[in-house]
Order: sequence, then C-alpha cells, then structure tokens
Amino acid sequence: AMVNVPKTRRTFCKGKKCGKHTQHKVTQYKTGKASLYAQGKRRYDAKQMGFGGQTKPVFKKKAKTTKKVVLRLTCQVCKRVDLRTLKRCKTFQLGAEKKNKNSI
Repeated sequence: AMVNVPKTRRTFCKGKKCGKHTQHKVTQYKTGKASLYAQGKRRYDAKQMGFGGQTKPVFKKKAKTTKKVVLRLTCQVCKRVDLRTLKRCKTFQLGAEKKNKNSI
C-alpha cells in the first residue's frame, strides 16, 4: 500500500518547555554517513589487512523487499527531534496531494 504523510502534524512534544501537543515538521529519516573511526570499522579494517582474503561473512540471503519508514518530527516551538517508526510499505510519500474517494 502507498503511504502519504502530511509535512506538518500536531502531536505531543516531550520537551521541557512543551509537554503538550504542538506543531511538528515531518521529514524522512536518513542514515548518516558511516564513520571511518567507529570501533567496529577500525576493528574490521585491521582484521582485513594483509593476506587471507575476506575475514567476516558477507550477507547474501536478503529476504526483505521493503524497509520500515522512520519519521523525523521536529517541534516548531522548542526544536526537539523525535523519531517515529511506521510500518513497512513499498511506496512512501511526504506531503503529496490527498486522494478523494468521492471525486471520479
């Protein structure tokens, strides 16, 4: 199913100033660029050095066809950011035109 979410939403803000429903700006969460200096990456690079080929398993049995959509809600009063997970969906739209059922 196609999911369409409005660009703004009135929802609860847990911020110290707020603690009530406020207007939030909605954006889609994106994973940041992986750091070269994270402990796991340093360990992996050290293990890969020298002879001996690939040292850790390379994942090949991908089963999922969709990803869960994560919304980034930014409070427009105190700028607090809250992440909310949606269910899985093939297509996700942010602020697209609403479809009317009665108009043909």
